[in-house]
Amino acid sequence: MTKDLGKLWAERMTKSERDMSFADSEPRDAATLMLIDRSGAKPKVLLGRRHAGHKFMPGKFVFPGGRIEALDRLMPAVSELHPEAQKKLLERVNEKSPDFARAFALAAVRETAEETGLLLGEKRDRPPDTPGEIWTEFAKANVHPDLGQIHFIARAVTPPRRPRRFDTRFLTADASAIAHTIEGVVGPDSELVELTWVPIEEATHLDMPTITGIVLEELLARVEAGMGHGLPVPFYFMVEKQFFRELL
Repeated sequence: MTKDLGKLWAERMTKSERDMSFADSEPRDAATLMLIDRSGAKPKVLLGRRHAGHKFMPGKFVFPGGRIEALDRLMPAVSELHPEAQKKLLERVNEKSPDFARAFALAAVRETAEETGLLLGEKRDRPPDTPGEIWTEFAKANVHPDLGQIHFIARAVTPPRRPRRFDTRFLTADASAIAHTIEGVVGPDSELVELTWVPIEEATHLDMPTITGIVLEELLARVEAGMGHGLPVPFYFMVEKQFFRELL
C-alpha cells in the first residue's frame, strides 16, 4: 500500500456526490462484516443487494452490518479478539474497555446472521449462554461466536449533515467460519434480496456506496500484505467537506 494510493482513495471519497442538506447528528457506532473466501485462485467476498423499496441505499450492494446493541458486549465467545485488533478498535474512542471493542465484532456477527442467515463461529454440543433474545438463533443452532477469527480492516465516519450517520468498523472473517445456515432469510421481501460471492476486483464494479468500494480495495491490499493483525487500519473521516485517511 502506497501513501499516494491512500490519498487517491480519500480524494475519491471527497469527490463522490452526496446531499449534505440534512440536520446534523452524532454518528452511531456500527459494524459490518466482509466474509472472504480465499479457497480459490482469486479471493471472493460476500455481498448482499438491498431491497429496492428501502429508503436507505435502495438496490445497492452492501456488506451485512448494523449498529451495536446493548446486549452485544455481553455475548460470550469461544475466543476473544486478537490483542492488535482490540487495540486498534479502541483507538480514537472515548470508552477504552475491552467489552466495547468486542461489541463491534459481536454486532457484526449478529447482524450477519440476521441479514444473511449465516451464523459464524464454532458449533458445539451445547448452546451458548445468550444474554437476550437477539442472540436466540445462536443458542438454537449451538453456535458459539469465535472472535479470534475476526480481522479489523477499516473505519469510516459518515460525513456531517447526512440523513443517517454511522461510525462504522469494517471487519472481515474467512468463509470457513460459517458454522450454520438458516434457510429463507434472504429473499424478495427481505432486507437483502440476494447474496452473491464475487471476486474482489469485480465486486468494485457493482452498484454500491463509494465507501464500500474503497474498503473492498483496502481489503484486497490487506490480503496481498498477508492479513496480519498488526497491519495498520485506515480511518476515513471528513473535515470541512474534505475526506482524510489516517492510519490507526
